[in-house]
Amino acid sequence: MTVEGSPERFSEPRTIEYSGRNQKTPQTKCCSPTLKIFIGLLAFCYFTKSLTGAYTKSTITQIERRFEIPSSTAGIIDVSFEMGNLLVITVVSYFGAKFHRPKIIGAGVLLMGIGTLLMALPHFIMSQYKYDTAAAHSNDADNFTVSSTCSSDNQSTVQQLVSGCLKGESESSPMWVIALFGNILRGIGEASIGPLGMSFIDDYARPENSAFYIGCLHTLGVIGPIFGYSLGSLCASLYVDIGLVDQESVTITPQDSRWVGAWWLGYVVSGLLTLLAALPLWFLPRALPENPQTSKLDNASNQHKHTLSITEIAKGICCLWNPFKRWTSTFQLVAAELLIRQMLHLLVPYFQLHLLIVDPALKSLSVGVFLLVLRVFGGIPAPICFGALIDSTCLKWGQKKCGGSGACRMYDTETFRYLFLGLVSSLRTISYTLLWIVTIQIKRKEKTLK
Repeated sequence: MTVEGSPERFSEPRTIEYSGRNQKTPQTKCCSPTLKIFIGLLAFCYFTKSLTGAYTKSTITQIERRFEIPSSTAGIIDVSFEMGNLLVITVVSYFGAKFHRPKIIGAGVLLMGIGTLLMALPHFIMSQYKYDTAAAHSNDADNFTVSSTCSSDNQSTVQQLVSGCLKGESESSPMWVIALFGNILRGIGEASIGPLGMSFIDDYARPENSAFYIGCLHTLGVIGPIFGYSLGSLCASLYVDIGLVDQESVTITPQDSRWVGAWWLGYVVSGLLTLLAALPLWFLPRALPENPQTSKLDNASNQHKHTLSITEIAKGICCLWNPFKRWTSTFQLVAAELLIRQMLHLLVPYFQLHLLIVDPALKSLSVGVFLLVLRVFGGIPAPICFGALIDSTCLKWGQKKCGGSGACRMYDTETFRYLFLGLVSSLRTISYTLLWIVTIQIKRKEKTLK
């Protein structure tokens, strides 16, 4: 006779056979239709979230030029998503698990949609974009010339500019703060998706299927950036005031450093998609029927049967870990790094192990704390630091209408390459070294226990 909790319970791995052809046991579905609907909706939320994030990365140059801000300030806009997420993720992860999780996720996605649309609002408030027609740009910084504004033909233009500045009609109004606030709302709304969604799936899916479902979520998270960067490329080829000005009257091309694309259009599209994903989540039940074959004993047996070595997880994290997020103006470099690192399949077993080794009541909190640490040490400092590094390589700063420097017009690509890749390589070397030390310590402890 075996007493519950005794060592004999885990002495031999048990294999549970589900409703085979010759079985007399009643058949049980892999999951309820409601769970499938929830997984589909959550996957679509992952898709819209990653689409908007990738679009923001791809359109950051257009934002710099439209608001006439340096890369370091644009980095603050980008990092505001992490700041908003950081404010509420632990609270939402802990208390959200005690209430109606699908509705809380739906409220978060709704807030994400509102924040995304809010990021496009400055376009409808600001006046039309007016680029400098007196500057003759070339690809060589040494040949950058400016025509004389003191000639008789330009006297009226100069007087209009000066009078506009005196009346306080300058373009230096910090409209970018609205975009920053919208991105903060996006971060606050996103806090509920990962922790509550994964814990909900793990609670009501079979143990052998939950990893597959979590993998489906991350697959949609990988597909999202493909559409996000494609949408960013399309919007960058359209003039910012499309529909308001005659396109034939625009004398600059997307290759010109003064060109500003329709950066706002992608936020409208992704914002509407996010709102569309939020509404159905409000109609899902708070809890699903318990699967009769999913018991704690089966969970323990499944955990014993599919044990994943801690050292294997450490190796996976070593390949996946990057304490600093992507920051570059080159589309190919960002897209390649984003897709290659997110497609690494080791993230799924890590989350699976993470959900197995913690108390069931603390699943959401554990995932939230994990994401919190990533954002504190990686997501927040990276865009600001890399933005300041990019600013240091600027050769020619743009000028605002009433004075002061705006966005950078030309970079020293040679210095940019060495600084950017050198900093990334140094940070990765440090992180890999620390992870290697941790892996060695874990192996020694495993040998001691054996």
